[in-house]
Amino acid sequence: MKHPIRILGIDPGLRRTGWGLIEALGNKLTFVAAGTVTSDEKRDLAERLVQLHDGLQQVIAAQEPHEAAVEHTFVNKDAGATLKLGQARGIALLVPALHGLAVSEYAPNLVKKTVVGTGHAEKDQIRHMVKILLPRARFDSDDAADALAIAVCHAHHRGAASMEAKVAAKVAAGAVRATKGAA
Repeated sequence: MKHPIRILGIDPGLRRTGWGLIEALGNKLTFVAAGTVTSDEKRDLAERLVQLHDGLQQVIAAQEPHEAAVEHTFVNKDAGATLKLGQARGIALLVPALHGLAVSEYAPNLVKKTVVGTGHAEKDQIRHMVKILLPRARFDSDDAADALAIAVCHAHHRGAASMEAKVAAKVAAGAVRATKGAA
């Protein structure tokens, strides 16, 4: 019998970074935990990033996920806000990687399409579908609900992402062998 895979979904944000943990065993998904890591808006940017780092470190240490998934940053009209979001997203990618976890990335529209069925779903639709897919789910914010949706998306697409990584590795290894043979 296979063992369940613990998937940590992360919805990065500078004020609030949502996280959600599920277990996937085949097609069966089970809610484990969810929450929100916050930073103090009165602190400078570097201190806020440390707060997000430390909060995610605590989540990973306590929850022991096997894999992580992070939502891609969308670019908005405010370049400064986009840059700050990108820095928070960097922390969301860094912390699981420091723990040796494979980290996958998903576009917001793919997460919405996977969970709700349409790539332009609203927050309330995401919350509703997360509750249907994970009936025992409890979350303290829209960010935590989004993080659970990211984890669900990864559970559905992780096989394809793994296969793409293996193909890319084989292609890269072939290119290295071809280069050595030509030398």
